[in-house]
Amino acid sequence: MSHGPRSGLAAVSAALLAMSRHLEVRDVLKTIVASARELLGAQYAALGVPDDHGGFAQFVVDGVSDAQWKAIGPLPRQHGILAAMLQEAKVERLADVRNDPRFEGWPSAHPDMSDFLGLPIRDGDEVIGALFLANKNCPKPEGGCGFTEEDEDLLAILAQHAAIALTNARLYERSRELTIAEERSRLAHELHDAVSQKLFSLRLTAQAAAALVDRDPARAKGEMQQVAALAAEAVDELRAAVVELRPAALDEDGLVATLRTQIQVLDRAHTARVTFDSHGVRALPAAQEEAVLRVAQEALHNALRHSGAQHVDVTLARCGTAAVLRVTDDGSGFDPSSTRRAGRHLGLVSMRDRASGVGGALTVESAPGKGTTIEMEVPGG
Repeated sequence: MSHGPRSGLAAVSAALLAMSRHLEVRDVLKTIVASARELLGAQYAALGVPDDHGGFAQFVVDGVSDAQWKAIGPLPRQHGILAAMLQEAKVERLADVRNDPRFEGWPSAHPDMSDFLGLPIRDGDEVIGALFLANKNCPKPEGGCGFTEEDEDLLAILAQHAAIALTNARLYERSRELTIAEERSRLAHELHDAVSQKLFSLRLTAQAAAALVDRDPARAKGEMQQVAALAAEAVDELRAAVVELRPAALDEDGLVATLRTQIQVLDRAHTARVTFDSHGVRALPAAQEEAVLRVAQEALHNALRHSGAQHVDVTLARCGTAAVLRVTDDGSGFDPSSTRRAGRHLGLVSMRDRASGVGGALTVESAPGKGTTIEMEVPGG
């Protein structure tokens, strides 16, 4: 490396500090990749987290533009050099990756790469990822690799700390998911007990009123008034429960962070690429934030379960005095008018109700084979 001992140590320290600042898994991955590329002076860097099906649950790159990444196409599979790093758990340092007998080529839009340094990220005996760099920014020795043994040692240190940071981020997300699940379970029990008691009382009172209608109309009228009172109490219980069921993360983290976290989880859980971008959005009133979150969840559910989409993009942006949520997919699309006629709403009615309930509006653009865009606009962005 061209760094002196002090600058090299400072760069490693800065990279490790940057990793420790993040708790969201995807943020940790991005920080690891960016730190590795900067630290070793490479043109490209990537990190893949394997799934159990021969592909990658996550794949993060640095040095490749969004347009390039989109043109490259689907995520790589576990083959060639990547498979060797994951399966054999050993370092790969190559003068030209294209000349390696395991090299199987890449898509036409993929940037050209030559010298290569890659190594597995391990948590104990488990390989939890593969970190690799290409095209060292330095003069190359004739027929040799720009990456040095010193680079390899530095990347190994970075990978050890990356394993810790990645494991901590996963534990944090799992802990939060369990906390939310436990809280919802508690609320469900409370809701069941409270409302069941009210409904049981309401049923008995209604039966008593029915029995008194003919022989004691005055008492029957009193019983019916009691039925009305019990029904009102049941409604109040339900409303209180709904307010309490507002996603805890909204109160703790706000709409943008909550959306980002949920979309990162969906991106890991589905083969489709799910992305999120936000800019300029201020905090919204609680009812509006919840409505936006629920519409986003419904739109994402439709895109990931029903459309066959390969890419789903979610954006939340300020537009004048409004906040605009947009969920776009490249799936099969549909004819909104024929869907309405067939009585199949795909959640559109509830999404429109949620939007209008907070003073907003919802629009749907779709056609067979053309994907779908759902846009929700609410005031106060």
